[in-house]
Amino acid sequence: MSDQASLSEQTGSSQPNRQSAGFRPRGEPIFTGINWIGLWSLYLKEVRRFLKVQTQTIWAPAVTTLLFLVIFSVALGRSGREVLGVPFASFVAPGLIVMGMMQNAFANSSFSLLSGKIQGTIIDLLMPPLSEGELMTGIIGAAVTRAVLVGLAVSLAMLLWPGVQLTPVAPWAIAWFGLMGAIMLSLMGLLTSIWSEKFDHNAAITNFVIAPLSLLSGTFYVISNLADFFQAISRANPFFYVISGFRYGFLGQSDIGAGSEPVFQAAIGLGIFNLIFAVLVYRVLKSGWKIKD
Repeated sequence: MSDQASLSEQTGSSQPNRQSAGFRPRGEPIFTGINWIGLWSLYLKEVRRFLKVQTQTIWAPAVTTLLFLVIFSVALGRSGREVLGVPFASFVAPGLIVMGMMQNAFANSSFSLLSGKIQGTIIDLLMPPLSEGELMTGIIGAAVTRAVLVGLAVSLAMLLWPGVQLTPVAPWAIAWFGLMGAIMLSLMGLLTSIWSEKFDHNAAITNFVIAPLSLLSGTFYVISNLADFFQAISRANPFFYVISGFRYGFLGQSDIGAGSEPVFQAAIGLGIFNLIFAVLVYRVLKSGWKIKD
Protein backbone atom coordinates (compact mmCIF):
# COMPACT_ATOMS: atom_id res chain seq x y z
CA MET A 1 0.00 0.00 0.00
CA SER A 2 2.80 2.37 0.83
CA ASP A 3 4.40 1.65 -2.56
CA GLN A 4 1.13 2.51 -4.33
CA ALA A 5 0.79 5.70 -2.34
CA SER A 6 4.32 6.77 -3.12
CA LEU A 7 3.77 5.96 -6.81
CA SER A 8 0.63 8.09 -6.94
CA GLU A 9 2.44 10.91 -5.20
CA GLN A 10 5.25 10.73 -7.76
CA THR A 11 2.74 10.68 -10.63
CA GLY A 12 0.84 13.61 -9.22
CA SER A 13 3.96 15.59 -8.56
CA SER A 14 5.25 14.93 -12.07
CA GLN A 15 2.17 16.55 -13.63
CA PRO A 16 3.10 20.13 -12.64
CA ASN A 17 6.69 19.41 -13.65
CA ARG A 18 5.52 18.39 -17.13
CA GLN A 19 3.44 21.55 -17.46
CA SER A 20 6.24 23.75 -16.20
CA ALA A 21 8.57 22.11 -18.73
CA GLY A 22 6.24 23.08 -21.56
CA PHE A 23 4.65 19.66 -22.13
CA ARG A 24 0.90 19.14 -22.41
CA PRO A 25 -0.87 17.10 -19.70
CA ARG A 26 -1.10 13.38 -20.32
CA GLY A 27 -4.02 12.42 -22.53
CA GLU A 28 -4.37 15.88 -24.08
CA PRO A 29 -3.88 15.78 -27.88
CA ILE A 30 -0.93 17.66 -29.31
CA PHE A 31 -2.71 18.54 -32.57
CA THR A 32 -5.99 20.28 -31.83
CA GLY A 33 -6.63 21.41 -35.41
CA ILE A 34 -5.56 20.13 -38.79
CA ASN A 35 -2.18 18.42 -38.84
CA TRP A 36 -0.94 20.23 -41.94
CA ILE A 37 2.58 18.81 -41.72
CA GLY A 38 1.31 15.25 -41.47
CA LEU A 39 -1.23 15.79 -44.23
CA TRP A 40 1.38 17.28 -46.56
CA SER A 41 3.82 14.46 -45.75
CA LEU A 42 1.21 11.82 -46.57
CA TYR A 43 0.33 13.59 -49.81
CA LEU A 44 4.00 13.76 -50.85
CA LYS A 45 4.48 10.10 -49.96
CA GLU A 46 1.58 9.06 -52.19
CA VAL A 47 2.68 11.32 -55.05
CA ARG A 48 6.27 10.11 -54.93
CA ARG A 49 5.04 6.53 -54.92
CA PHE A 50 3.50 6.81 -58.38
CA LEU A 51 6.11 9.22 -59.74
CA LYS A 52 8.84 6.66 -59.08
CA VAL A 53 7.21 4.46 -61.72
CA GLN A 54 5.82 7.23 -63.91
CA THR A 55 6.47 5.25 -67.08
CA GLN A 56 3.82 2.84 -65.86
CA THR A 57 1.51 5.27 -64.05
CA ILE A 58 1.57 8.35 -66.32
CA TRP A 59 2.94 7.64 -69.78
CA ALA A 60 1.64 4.10 -70.33
CA PRO A 61 -2.02 5.23 -69.94
CA ALA A 62 -1.35 7.97 -72.50
CA VAL A 63 -0.09 5.44 -75.05
CA THR A 64 -2.97 3.04 -74.33
CA THR A 65 -5.55 5.79 -74.73
CA LEU A 66 -3.96 6.93 -77.98
CA LEU A 67 -4.31 3.37 -79.28
CA PHE A 68 -8.03 3.51 -78.43
CA LEU A 69 -8.31 6.69 -80.48
CA VAL A 70 -6.43 5.22 -83.43
CA ILE A 71 -8.45 1.99 -83.50
CA PHE A 72 -11.88 3.58 -83.17
CA SER A 73 -11.03 6.41 -85.56
CA VAL A 74 -9.91 3.96 -88.23
CA ALA A 75 -12.84 1.60 -87.63
CA LEU A 76 -15.66 4.12 -87.17
CA GLY A 77 -14.36 7.50 -88.26
CA ARG A 78 -13.61 6.84 -91.91
CA SER A 79 -15.28 8.69 -94.79
CA GLY A 80 -15.41 11.94 -92.83
CA ARG A 81 -17.94 10.71 -90.28
CA GLU A 82 -19.16 13.40 -87.90
CA VAL A 83 -20.79 13.20 -84.47
CA LEU A 84 -22.46 16.25 -82.91
CA GLY A 85 -21.27 18.21 -85.93
CA VAL A 86 -17.55 17.55 -85.40
CA PRO A 87 -15.15 14.92 -86.80
CA PHE A 88 -15.35 11.59 -85.02
CA ALA A 89 -11.78 11.86 -83.67
CA SER A 90 -12.51 15.26 -82.10
CA PHE A 91 -15.70 13.82 -80.57
CA VAL A 92 -13.96 10.80 -79.02
CA ALA A 93 -10.80 12.56 -77.77
CA PRO A 94 -12.29 14.44 -74.76
CA GLY A 95 -14.08 11.32 -73.54
CA LEU A 96 -10.89 9.28 -73.75
CA ILE A 97 -8.98 11.95 -71.82
CA VAL A 98 -11.35 12.05 -68.88
CA MET A 99 -11.83 8.27 -68.97
CA GLY A 100 -8.07 7.86 -68.54
CA MET A 101 -8.13 10.38 -65.70
CA MET A 102 -10.88 8.53 -63.84
CA GLN A 103 -9.41 5.07 -64.27
CA ASN A 104 -6.00 6.16 -63.00
CA ALA A 105 -7.50 8.05 -60.06
CA PHE A 106 -9.20 4.79 -59.06
CA ALA A 107 -6.00 2.79 -59.58
CA ASN A 108 -4.00 5.12 -57.34
CA SER A 109 -6.35 5.36 -54.37
CA SER A 110 -7.35 1.69 -54.50
CA PHE A 111 -3.71 0.67 -54.04
CA SER A 112 -2.89 2.86 -51.03
CA LEU A 113 -4.46 0.98 -48.12
CA LEU A 114 -4.61 -2.40 -49.85
CA SER A 115 -0.85 -2.59 -50.33
CA GLY A 116 -0.36 -1.72 -46.67
CA LYS A 117 -2.76 -4.43 -45.53
CA ILE A 118 -1.09 -7.09 -47.68
CA GLN A 119 2.51 -6.07 -46.94
CA GLY A 120 1.84 -5.42 -43.25
CA THR A 121 2.85 -1.76 -43.46
CA ILE A 122 -0.58 -0.25 -42.87
CA ILE A 123 0.52 0.56 -39.33
CA ASP A 124 2.64 3.32 -40.90
CA LEU A 125 -0.61 5.05 -41.89
CA LEU A 126 -2.56 4.32 -38.70
CA MET A 127 0.05 5.20 -36.06
CA PRO A 128 0.92 8.81 -37.07
CA PRO A 129 -1.24 11.59 -35.56
CA LEU A 130 -3.53 11.81 -38.59
CA SER A 131 -7.30 11.93 -38.33
CA GLU A 132 -9.51 9.92 -40.65
CA GLY A 133 -10.31 13.09 -42.58
CA GLU A 134 -6.63 13.94 -43.03
CA LEU A 135 -5.82 10.38 -44.11
CA MET A 136 -8.66 10.45 -46.60
CA THR A 137 -7.70 13.91 -47.93
CA GLY A 138 -4.06 12.97 -48.46
CA ILE A 139 -4.86 9.79 -50.38
CA ILE A 140 -7.55 11.41 -52.52
CA GLY A 141 -5.41 14.48 -53.18
CA ALA A 142 -2.59 12.30 -54.52
CA ALA A 143 -5.02 10.31 -56.68
CA VAL A 144 -6.44 13.51 -58.17
CA THR A 145 -2.89 14.73 -58.84
CA ARG A 146 -2.16 11.56 -60.77
CA ALA A 147 -5.43 11.96 -62.69
CA VAL A 148 -4.49 15.51 -63.73
CA LEU A 149 -1.02 14.43 -64.86
CA VAL A 150 -2.49 11.55 -66.85
CA GLY A 151 -5.01 13.94 -68.42
CA LEU A 152 -2.20 16.25 -69.54
CA ALA A 153 -0.16 13.33 -70.89
CA VAL A 154 -3.16 11.93 -72.78
CA SER A 155 -3.92 15.37 -74.23
CA LEU A 156 -0.36 15.63 -75.54
CA ALA A 157 -0.67 12.15 -77.04
CA MET A 158 -3.95 13.10 -78.74
CA LEU A 159 -2.25 15.97 -80.54
CA LEU A 160 -0.09 13.41 -82.36
CA TRP A 161 -3.13 12.06 -84.18
CA PRO A 162 -4.22 14.10 -87.22
CA GLY A 163 -7.71 15.52 -87.18
CA VAL A 164 -8.02 15.92 -83.41
CA GLN A 165 -8.87 19.44 -82.26
CA LEU A 166 -8.78 20.16 -78.53
CA THR A 167 -9.79 23.81 -78.31
CA PRO A 168 -11.38 24.78 -74.97
CA VAL A 169 -14.83 26.30 -75.43
CA ALA A 170 -15.98 26.21 -71.81
CA PRO A 171 -12.87 25.94 -69.58
CA TRP A 172 -15.00 25.80 -66.43
CA ALA A 173 -16.61 22.57 -67.66
CA ILE A 174 -13.23 21.01 -68.41
CA ALA A 175 -11.92 21.85 -64.94
CA TRP A 176 -15.10 21.03 -63.01
CA PHE A 177 -16.08 17.75 -64.66
CA GLY A 178 -12.47 16.59 -64.78
CA LEU A 179 -12.10 17.32 -61.07
CA MET A 180 -15.45 15.76 -60.14
CA GLY A 181 -14.67 12.64 -62.14
CA ALA A 182 -11.25 12.27 -60.52
CA ILE A 183 -12.65 12.79 -57.01
CA MET A 184 -15.52 10.36 -57.59
CA LEU A 185 -13.18 7.57 -58.73
CA SER A 186 -10.68 8.41 -55.97
CA LEU A 187 -13.42 7.92 -53.39
CA MET A 188 -14.52 4.71 -55.08
CA GLY A 189 -10.92 3.50 -55.10
CA LEU A 190 -10.42 4.31 -51.42
CA LEU A 191 -13.61 2.44 -50.51
CA THR A 192 -12.43 -0.51 -52.59
CA SER A 193 -9.05 -0.38 -50.84
CA ILE A 194 -10.78 -0.53 -47.46
CA TRP A 195 -12.95 -3.48 -48.47
CA SER A 196 -10.36 -5.52 -50.39
CA GLU A 197 -8.31 -8.16 -48.63
CA LYS A 198 -6.21 -9.19 -51.64
CA PHE A 199 -5.37 -7.86 -55.08
CA ASP A 200 -7.94 -10.16 -56.67
CA HIS A 201 -10.71 -8.19 -54.97
CA ASN A 202 -9.35 -4.94 -56.37
CA ALA A 203 -9.02 -6.45 -59.85
CA ALA A 204 -12.62 -7.67 -59.69
CA ILE A 205 -13.94 -4.16 -59.05
CA THR A 206 -11.73 -2.79 -61.82
CA ASN A 207 -12.81 -5.36 -64.40
CA PHE A 208 -16.48 -5.80 -63.53
CA VAL A 209 -17.45 -2.30 -62.33
CA ILE A 210 -15.04 0.44 -63.43
CA ALA A 211 -14.30 -0.79 -66.96
CA PRO A 212 -17.96 -1.41 -67.96
CA LEU A 213 -19.14 1.89 -66.48
CA SER A 214 -16.36 3.71 -68.35
CA LEU A 215 -16.85 2.07 -71.73
CA LEU A 216 -20.67 2.19 -71.60
CA SER A 217 -20.87 5.86 -70.65
CA GLY A 218 -21.02 7.46 -74.10
CA THR A 219 -17.29 7.71 -74.64
CA PHE A 220 -17.52 6.42 -78.21
CA TYR A 221 -21.13 7.24 -79.09
CA VAL A 222 -24.07 9.50 -78.30
CA ILE A 223 -26.81 7.89 -76.26
CA SER A 224 -29.50 9.20 -78.63
CA ASN A 225 -28.55 6.28 -80.88
CA LEU A 226 -29.67 3.84 -78.19
CA ALA A 227 -33.14 2.52 -77.43
CA ASP A 228 -35.11 4.35 -74.75
CA PHE A 229 -34.46 1.64 -72.17
CA PHE A 230 -30.69 1.80 -72.63
CA GLN A 231 -30.79 5.60 -72.68
CA ALA A 232 -32.39 5.48 -69.23
CA ILE A 233 -29.66 3.12 -68.03
CA SER A 234 -26.98 5.44 -69.42
CA ARG A 235 -28.48 8.43 -67.62
CA ALA A 236 -28.31 6.50 -64.36
CA ASN A 237 -24.56 6.11 -64.85
CA PRO A 238 -22.60 8.97 -63.19
CA PHE A 239 -19.71 8.32 -65.58
CA PHE A 240 -21.95 9.49 -68.42
CA TYR A 241 -22.33 12.97 -66.93
CA VAL A 242 -18.60 13.30 -66.27
CA ILE A 243 -17.67 12.35 -69.83
CA SER A 244 -20.43 14.33 -71.53
CA GLY A 245 -19.81 17.39 -69.37
CA PHE A 246 -16.06 17.23 -69.99
CA ARG A 247 -16.74 16.90 -73.73
CA TYR A 248 -18.99 19.97 -73.53
CA GLY A 249 -15.95 21.96 -72.41
CA PHE A 250 -14.28 21.29 -75.78
CA LEU A 251 -17.22 21.07 -78.18
CA GLY A 252 -19.76 23.42 -76.62
CA GLN A 253 -22.42 20.71 -76.85
CA SER A 254 -23.16 17.37 -75.27
CA ASP A 255 -25.79 14.65 -75.24
CA ILE A 256 -26.84 15.47 -71.67
CA GLY A 257 -29.40 17.83 -73.18
CA ALA A 258 -29.82 20.79 -75.49
CA GLY A 259 -28.15 24.01 -74.37
CA SER A 260 -26.03 24.76 -71.34
CA GLU A 261 -28.68 24.44 -68.63
CA PRO A 262 -28.61 20.60 -68.50
CA VAL A 263 -24.82 20.76 -68.24
CA PHE A 264 -25.05 23.15 -65.28
CA GLN A 265 -27.57 20.84 -63.62
CA ALA A 266 -25.26 17.87 -64.18
CA ALA A 267 -22.36 19.83 -62.67
CA ILE A 268 -24.36 20.58 -59.53
CA GLY A 269 -25.62 17.01 -59.35
CA LEU A 270 -22.10 15.59 -59.52
CA GLY A 271 -20.97 17.94 -56.76
CA ILE A 272 -23.80 16.79 -54.48
CA PHE A 273 -23.15 13.14 -55.37
CA ASN A 274 -19.46 13.44 -54.50
CA LEU A 275 -20.26 15.19 -51.23
CA ILE A 276 -22.61 12.40 -50.14
CA PHE A 277 -20.14 9.77 -51.33
CA ALA A 278 -17.31 11.44 -49.40
CA VAL A 279 -19.35 11.41 -46.18
CA LEU A 280 -20.06 7.71 -46.69
CA VAL A 281 -16.39 6.84 -47.29
CA TYR A 282 -15.35 8.96 -44.29
CA ARG A 283 -17.75 7.14 -41.97
CA VAL A 284 -16.55 3.75 -43.22
CA LEU A 285 -12.92 4.79 -42.73
CA LYS A 286 -13.65 6.17 -39.27
CA SER A 287 -15.36 2.93 -38.21
CA GLY A 288 -12.13 1.00 -38.80
CA TRP A 289 -13.97 -1.66 -40.80
CA LYS A 290 -11.56 -4.08 -42.52
CA ILE A 291 -8.63 -1.97 -41.29
CA LYS A 292 -8.51 -2.14 -37.49
CA ASP A 293 -10.21 -5.52 -37.17
